[in-house]
Amino acid sequence: MSDTDPIFTFPPGIARLREVMRRLRDPETGCPWDVEQTFETIAPYTIEEAHEVADAIERQDWGDLKSELGDLLFQAVYHGQMAEDAGLFDFDDIAVTITDKMIARHPHVFGDASNRKSAEQQTRDWEAQKATERAARRETGTLDGVALGLPALMRAEKLQRRAARVGFDWPDTAQVLDKLIEEARELTEARASMSQAAVTDEMGDLLFVMVNLARHLGVDPETALRGTNAKFTRRFKWIEDRLAQDGRRPADSDLAEMDALWDRAKIAERKG
Repeated sequence: MSDTDPIFTFPPGIARLREVMRRLRDPETGCPWDVEQTFETIAPYTIEEAHEVADAIERQDWGDLKSELGDLLFQAVYHGQMAEDAGLFDFDDIAVTITDKMIARHPHVFGDASNRKSAEQQTRDWEAQKATERAARRETGTLDGVALGLPALMRAEKLQRRAARVGFDWPDTAQVLDKLIEEARELTEARASMSQAAVTDEMGDLLFVMVNLARHLGVDPETALRGTNAKFTRRFKWIEDRLAQDGRRPADSDLAEMDALWDRAKIAERKG
């Protein structure tokens, strides 16, 4: 490609990005890899890019966030181009659909409804509007429309919230804690006497109740686990750094020493 290529005459923005995508998918002159892709093969990349956006936000790396948002936007453009290639819809249709949806869901901003409602009331209105949209799509079941492709923790919470709306929920946290103890006991029993499939099933039950406990405590389980992952990474890196001072690696150490270093890492974190 030379600097005389018409792509360089496009002004920066969505139009240029869409033209790049169109060129990549051109059956005759495009990139063979891009031409071969389908919705199914691109979907994992879309999920990955969304997680990388969340990661940049977690690290408060705003320069990286700009880049990751670009990667995520490219995924939407990619799906739009594949849909256009298949004669289903195009990127403009995507933009129109989300614009219409946001206007419909915010009558207190774009319509005659009062904008003096509390955030709690607006949330109830939002859920009512979404329920109307689900009914229009003939999603009549309480759990219909909860995406299968969500991370498992996030999907578990959404399923539980949907069920709670129709009264299928424990009234207080104490009962969730009792259920957590029950599921932990069942997992122990499964581990001692059952197949690996049974152990896996009981482990899933325990995780599901833990998500329920997080919901009752007002904690986002995905955020909580990301935070713990980051904490584990920091502390283990501290262990590696201390061992490296003696010219050693974790494989040259043992659990007792690393556990003692872990405790020192926690103390160091508290001291700031």
